[in-house]
Amino acid sequence: MTRAVRAFLLALRDVPNPRVLRILLQSLALTLLLLIVVGAAIYFAAGWALDHWQWLGASERDMAGILVVLAIIAGSWLLFRAVAIVVVGLFADAIVADVEGRHYPAAAARAVDVGWRQNIRLALASVVRLIGGNLLALPIYILLLVTGIGTPIFALFVNGLLLGRDLEAMVLARHPDRPRLDRPARWSLGLLSAASFVVPVANLLAPIVSAAMAVHMLHLRSGDRK
Repeated sequence: MTRAVRAFLLALRDVPNPRVLRILLQSLALTLLLLIVVGAAIYFAAGWALDHWQWLGASERDMAGILVVLAIIAGSWLLFRAVAIVVVGLFADAIVADVEGRHYPAAAARAVDVGWRQNIRLALASVVRLIGGNLLALPIYILLLVTGIGTPIFALFVNGLLLGRDLEAMVLARHPDRPRLDRPARWSLGLLSAASFVVPVANLLAPIVSAAMAVHMLHLRSGDRK
């Protein structure tokens, strides 16, 4: 965990870099655009369905419309991590290359190029794991609802495991010859990243910070820091 905290602090120091800020703004804009498009599609589809459900009265349709809007807002918050990871996956090579170039030039010189096709494959695989892992954990989420805090704690644990693997794969794509992180290091990486997605406002920085943290985690272990 000590190395994960050090990597996290180093990643925070990377955020003010102009290139990182540019990637951050681009990824946030694309993430928000995708969320708006999906939300608008759901809203208009729900509106069409409500207009054609004649068995609902006018007041019931109004109430249903309000519930749809609230569901879209809540769903956007819940889906933010999934969409953000997909978008950051598209910029992953640029983020990793920038952090490596400034902090680990020897490792950057040995890195292999990662094409946009592989970035897309990594991003889609991340979403599949996210959805599949949380669906498998859904019965436990429901059972833990009676505890009050059990569900969010277990969700943090599950998503920490998933996110640690995804972030590690993002960096290892440029360094296929490197060994994987050990399980505690990977889980520490995922846990800190998953926790940062939960904090309002900070979650906007979480995708970029998490990617930079993964770079530091991998290379600090190998002693590559200049």
